Amino acid sequence: MEEQWIIDRAYLRQLLQEHPDWVIGQYIEATRRSRKWVKKWKKRLLNANPNDDSVLWSESRARHTAPKPYHADVIARILDLRDHPPEAVPRKIGPRTILYYLHQDAPLKVSGHRLPRSGSTIWKILDANQRIIRPIKTDSNPFDRPDPMDTWEIDFTDVSTAQAGHDRKQQHQVEAFAVMDRGTSILVDLQASDDYHARTALLAMASTLIQHGLPRCIVCDRDPRLIGSWSADKFPSAFMRFVLDLDIMLDVCSPQRPDQKPFVERYFRTLDEECIQQKSPENLTKTQEVFKDHHYIYNHSRPHQSSVCGNRPPSTAFSELPTLAHIPQMVDPNGWLQSYDRHLFKRRVNSSGRIQIDKQMYYIQRQLAGRYVVCQLDAQQTVFKVTLGDRVIKTLPIKGLCEGTLEFGDYLEMRLEEAVAEQRRLKHKRRLRNRPVA
Repeated sequence: MEEQWIIDRAYLRQLLQEHPDWVIGQYIEATRRSRKWVKKWKKRLLNANPNDDSVLWSESRARHTAPKPYHADVIARILDLRDHPPEAVPRKIGPRTILYYLHQDAPLKVSGHRLPRSGSTIWKILDANQRIIRPIKTDSNPFDRPDPMDTWEIDFTDVSTAQAGHDRKQQHQVEAFAVMDRGTSILVDLQASDDYHARTALLAMASTLIQHGLPRCIVCDRDPRLIGSWSADKFPSAFMRFVLDLDIMLDVCSPQRPDQKPFVERYFRTLDEECIQQKSPENLTKTQEVFKDHHYIYNHSRPHQSSVCGNRPPSTAFSELPTLAHIPQMVDPNGWLQSYDRHLFKRRVNSSGRIQIDKQMYYIQRQLAGRYVVCQLDAQQTVFKVTLGDRVIKTLPIKGLCEGTLEFGDYLEMRLEEAVAEQRRLKHKRRLRNRPVA
C-alpha cells in the first residue's frame, strides 16, 4: 500500500510542476484522490525541494512530545476501582469496565482533570502499579518427535452428547478410544463403545494392532482398565502383559501427568469441538457413524498446524509411512517376564501364611503372618525369590505360566479371560474399600 501512495505523490508532484496554474479540482480529477489528500500533499510538496524524493514518504505518526501525565486523583480512582469493584460488578473488573465507571465519576468531572479514553491506557496504569499479574516466563521444552509410527499414545474420553443403550452405567455413558501416532500426529484408530472395561479395552487395542501393525512403544495413563492394580502392587495387568508379549514397550505416565501424552490429549479437544459438539450423536450407533467420517477428515482433509505437518493434513505431510510388523501367528505368553526380570514386589503375609501375586496364592510361613516380604522375579528360572531382610527364605515357581507358544487367537482369548478376572478383583476391592464402617 505504501508503494502505491508513493507513486500517487510522485504523480501529484509531476502535475504541480507541469500545470502550476491548475485549481484543486483538476488535481483531484487527475489523481483520483480526495480533496483533503490533495490539499495536504500539495502544500507539503511545494514547500520541499523538487529533487528531494524523501518528501514522498509518509511521515511518522509517533508523538513528538511526551504525553501529559494524568493527575494523581485520576490514577488513585483507577486503582480503587480495580481493588474495590462497584456492587453492580462483583468481580475484579478490567480496563474497559474501569473506563466506563471512571467517566461516570462525578468528583472527577467537576475537577476537570484529563481522563483516559482507551482501555490500553488503563491497562498501562494498572501494570505500572502492579495490579496486573504477569505469568512467570518458563523456558519451552519442545517435545522430541520419534520416527513415524514408532510411538503411539492411547486414551479414553467421554462422548458427552451420547447415552448408553443400557442402564448399567451412571457416568462415562459412551466413550471414545483413540490411538495417536506421536511422530506424525496421524489418528491411527478411533473406536466408540458404551461398555469399556478391562476386557473390551484389551480387545480394542488388539483390534488396532491387528489392523495397523505393531509400533515400538505405546504410551498410556494409569487407567485401571489398562493397568489394573499395577500402580498399587506393581504386577502387570492382562493388558500390560498382552502388549509386552508382542514385544512392544509400554510407557505408563506418571500420576496426574497428562502432559506426558500431549498429542492424544490435544486431539480430544479437537474431537469434542469439531466432531462431538457439531454432530451431537445421541447414541452409540450414531457415534460410530460420525467417528468414521471424522477419522477420514482428520487424516486426509483437515490441515494440521503441528510443526511436522506444516498446515497440511497428516496423510499429505506423510504420504509414505513405514510398514509395521504384523501380529505374529504364534505368541510366547511368557514373553513379558523379560521386561520384569529382577523386579521387586512387596507383599504382606496373611493370617494363613500366604501372599498373593496377581490371582495366585503362594505359601510362605504361618509364623510370618502380618510381616512384609519382598519377592524378586527371576525371568531365567521363572521363580520368585522371597527375601526377608537380607536373606532369601524361599524360592517359589511362578504359577499360571504356559508351556510353549500359543496361536494368537488362543493367546488373545486367554488374556481376555484374565482381564475379566482382573476386573472382578478390582470391583471386589472397591466394594471392600467403600463398605460402611459399623
